Formats: sequence, C-alpha cells, structure tokens
Amino acid sequence: MRGRRVREPGLSLADEFQGLRNDYDAAKSSRYRRLRTGVSSSGSGADYHYRSESDYLRMLEQARDMDRNDVVIGQTIDRAIMNVVQDGFTLDPQTGNANADNVLWKLWDEFATDPEQCDVAGELTFNEMEMLIPRQAMVDGDCLALPLREGPIEIVEAHRLRTPSNTKQNVVHGILLDAQRRRLQYWLTKDDIDPSRALTKVGDIKPYDARDKDGNRNVLHIYNPKRVSQTRGVSALAPVFNPAGMFEDINFAKMVQQQTVSCFAIFREMAAGRPGGGLPSVDDPATGASYDETQSDGTTRRITGIAPGMDIRGRPGEKLTGFSPNVPNAEFFDHVRLMLTLIGINLGMPLVLVLMDAKETNFSGYRGALDEARRGFRRNQKWLMRRFHGPIYRWKLRQWIATNPEVRALAEKLGPMVFAHRWNVPAWPYIEPNKDAQGDALQLEKLLNSPRRKAAERGFDFQTMTTEQVEDNGYRIRAAIKEAQAIEVEFGVAVDWHECLALTGAAAKLEKSAPKPTEPDKQEEPPADEQTEESEQDGNEDDDTEDEDADE
Repeated sequence: MRGRRVREPGLSLADEFQGLRNDYDAAKSSRYRRLRTGVSSSGSGADYHYRSESDYLRMLEQARDMDRNDVVIGQTIDRAIMNVVQDGFTLDPQTGNANADNVLWKLWDEFATDPEQCDVAGELTFNEMEMLIPRQAMVDGDCLALPLREGPIEIVEAHRLRTPSNTKQNVVHGILLDAQRRRLQYWLTKDDIDPSRALTKVGDIKPYDARDKDGNRNVLHIYNPKRVSQTRGVSALAPVFNPAGMFEDINFAKMVQQQTVSCFAIFREMAAGRPGGGLPSVDDPATGASYDETQSDGTTRRITGIAPGMDIRGRPGEKLTGFSPNVPNAEFFDHVRLMLTLIGINLGMPLVLVLMDAKETNFSGYRGALDEARRGFRRNQKWLMRRFHGPIYRWKLRQWIATNPEVRALAEKLGPMVFAHRWNVPAWPYIEPNKDAQGDALQLEKLLNSPRRKAAERGFDFQTMTTEQVEDNGYRIRAAIKEAQAIEVEFGVAVDWHECLALTGAAAKLEKSAPKPTEPDKQEEPPADEQTEESEQDGNEDDDTEDEDADE
C-alpha cells in the first residue's frame, strides 16, 4: 500500500520504537531554555528531589526566615489562613439522636475552649490550633499533631522529623515506610536537640506508630502533597524564594536611595587658587561623620557620611553638578506589582488581597479575583477537615466512650452512628449582598439552576440546608401552637397560632395564597346578577298567570 512504512528486516518493533524521533520540544535541549538541575533522565520519585536532609532542613529554615523578616510574606500568609479558617470550624454531631447530639456537642465545646484540656502545653484552644497548624504547614511544608493518651493534643514542628545516619531502613526524613509507601512510624527527636548537632544514633529519636492496633491514626501528618510519591511536605514559598529575596533587596535599595536624595546638599564650585579651597576638614560638622576603611590591598580610604544640610566642597578647579532624581521612578511601582502578584499566586492570594486594596482594578476585576481565590480557600478548608478536624474528633470520641459512662451508653445504643458528624465551615459574605441574592433567586425562579447546585456554589450542602430549614420551621410552628394553646387556657380566648408567629418570605406568600376552606353545611348564595334574573323571571310568570285569568 502506498505511504505505508515497511519494517526493515532484522529489526524488532522495540528497536524501531527506540529509533523514533521525539516530537516533544520539552524533551530537547535548547540554548534558550534554562538549565535545570536535579532532573533525572530515567525518572524519579518526589522524594528524590529533597533527598538531602540537610538541604531539606535548610530550605525549611529559609522559609521561616522569610516569614519572620520579609515585609510582605508573613502578612500574606496570615491573610490566606484567615480567609480559610476565619472564626473557626464548628462541630455538628449527626447521630440521628437529638439527646446524643447535644451531649457530644457540649463535651466537645468544653474540650475545645479549654487550653488545659486541649493543648499539652496548656496554651492553645482548638480554634488557635486550627489557625496555627495550616500556617505552619504552609511555611514549613508539614506539621504533626499527636493525640495523646492522656487527653490533650501535642503539636510537633517539622524539623523534629529526622533520620539517623546509621539506619538502613526505608526512612524518608523521619518517616518509616513499608514497600507500599504506607507510613509505619514517625521518628521524632527531642525538642531540646541542638540543631547544629548531627543525628547519628537511632537511640536519639523516639518512634511513634502511625496507627494503633485497630487502624486508627496515632499521628496526624498535616501536609499538602503535589505528587503521589511525596512523603514529606514542601514549603509553599519554595517557588518564590528568589523573587521574594530580590523584592526585599530592591525595596531596601530604593529606600536607601530615597533617604540619600532626601538629604539637602549645597554644591559649591571653587576656582583654582582661591583661598578657602581644598577638601573639607575631618572636624567639619557639616560633612557628616567620617571614618577610615581598610581596603583588601592594605590601603585605607576615608569614608565621609552624608546628612541633611551638609556642605560639599569641591577640589580647586573642580565643577560639581547637583541632581534631584525621581525616587522611586514610575517603573518601580509596576515592577513591585508584578513581584507581589507572583508571590501572592503561589499562596493562593490575588493582588487585591495581598495589598488589601482594590484600587488597582475595577469592581468586576476585584470580584473575579475574589471568586477565584475563594475556590482555593474552599479546597483548603476540605483539606484541613480531612487531615486534622475529622481525625481529632473521632479520637476524642473514642476516649469519651472509654471513660464516660453516658457516652458509652449512647455508643452501645447508636452503634457506628455515634461517630457521624459534620464540620460547618465558615463561608464568605456576598460581595454585593442585594444583587447577589437577587441573582440567586432569579436563577432558581427561572429554572436556570437547581437548588442543590446553587447551594454548592455558595459552599453549602443542599441536603443539610433542607433538613435544617424544615427542622427550624417545624420548631417555630410547634412553639407558636403551644403558645396559642397557653393563651387560650390562661385567658379563655381562642388565638390562631399564626398570630403568634410572624411568617416572612416564602412562608408568608404560601400562607396568603392558600385557598380558604368552605363550610360544607352552608349553601352558597348565587351572585347578585343571578338573583335579579330569577326575580324578573318570577315576575313575568305572575304577569302571564294574571292575563290567563282575565281571558277566562
């Protein structure tokens, strides 16, 4: 057949496949492409790229330094965490038994709001933990929470996960893995270990089993992997190490430049041979402080400081020209916005949230950026619930079943349903409350969207919302009926329960549009027009009768 390639004799299909040309430009070398190190031509797992423990710990400490000292990084991380956690997640037990739900909620509230019960150090409430843990996971890469047998929670920072140099086991930076990469143990150093001292002995660490004999987690590893073969977390700041450092350097240089040009200086031109010429004296207070600096070749030079109002004198015959530059120049601000945008998007924060200022865009741009950021915030909320909130509540409930007779009795009665619960995550207010609410109502009215999808867009569960709305309306109606009956008993006056409950919104519309019941024993009277016609007919019949009588 014409156009069909015939296999060369003696070559197998595998040999021909090896000789085919690679059509992806990404696989080819180019002088226009940055040379990337640490790229293996045979492929590698995620752990390969932080295989050096010293480099991994150095990256962790540099991220912490950026969080501590950089102008923008720390505050941007704070804003990101505040948008995710806000006022905190609230527990809602879903056992199906109202009494059990109330008992479990009270026990959890007592535990979560008391630092002495919640934190092994007695300092943090549960809400403060749920703010601190994702923040450390974002800066360090990961964080550990240890549910202790005694009752409280111990938070462990990432640098305490270490691998002794003399071990031959499959340990990745302090995490012992089996052949299927399942976590077996977490190896932690003592909290007071010298960070500069090498860890050489297995006896210097304390192993914690990842799970107990029933399969429940003993160690909660809070991290956000980007690959399935990733054992440890990596700082969210890793991609912006260089841009963030350069931004700080440029910002510092511009501030020094602004400080320099802000000094008031008089440039004086002296003629050659004129008395009073020459260099200024060391003791001249108008020139600023002076000191001698030793150069690398052994020579010295005099450095004269600058100060506002100083007087600069030129050499005889030397002409000095003053300057007044525009610092910072107009291009600097565009560059700053670009740098802040690059830093912000790696932390899930658009520029309007990084700056906490929306003047850089119009309202539509602000709203679009905020909607996109909230998608990431919702994802982080679900991630935090799965990694931290859910396991912590189930662990605490198992402790209550073992130690609290009331909870044990509820568990025997309800079975596995005693663990059923939901975390209510904080949502965000409408950007334009009136218009947004009207838009949602219009979509539902015109059948352009379903209620469950609209609820999901706003971050709510439709089934949960429906159940709660029905239960809330039922509670209000029952309360109104009881109150109406109490009024009748006390005063002897029959009061309709509707008068005790002012219905609003859809409920009020349904009430007004409901048909009024008719009394079956009471016959409806015909309309007035029909009554008139009947009367006229009766009158005509009487007239005809009279005429017949007269003829007879």
